[in-house]
Amino acid sequence: MPNRLALLFASVLVMFSTVVHAQNAGETDSLVNWRDVILLDGRTLTAGELNNKAVVVQIWASWCPFCATQNPHVQKLHEAYRDRGITVLAFSIDQTERAARDYLEKKGYTFNVAMRSADVDRWFGRNRTLPETYVVAGGKVVFVHRGEMFPEDIAALSRFASRSSKQ
Repeated sequence: MPNRLALLFASVLVMFSTVVHAQNAGETDSLVNWRDVILLDGRTLTAGELNNKAVVVQIWASWCPFCATQNPHVQKLHEAYRDRGITVLAFSIDQTERAARDYLEKKGYTFNVAMRSADVDRWFGRNRTLPETYVVAGGKVVFVHRGEMFPEDIAALSRFASRSSKQ
């Protein structure tokens, strides 16, 4: 009987630590253990690449009107800073890759896009709003904004270019 009690106690501790970790995912100072990300265009952003720059992460959907307003400014940030220490990485929550690809093609967006996955949920938690914007630098979430950002706020994310751990 003592072994069963110990096993039950250990199981509860594991479940509790998993719940606490999931609740803290995507909050400022939470850690992101990057894994390779396969983009919709077939390229792969490696964990090493993601660890070497500040990463502006956006979680969005093609059907979201607030995302549609924010995405042109995310594209401008991508164009201006992709060679200066910032990687833009957007995760679509669309039901199909086709919907996300069609939207990107129609709008002419070239920032990095992948589909949401279990890794994304582990890193940032399940999205609560759209869009959600994070900045990860040095493997740590250093900025979180839930909801649409103003154009000047997106542009101000350029301040994280200097926080890149390695360029």
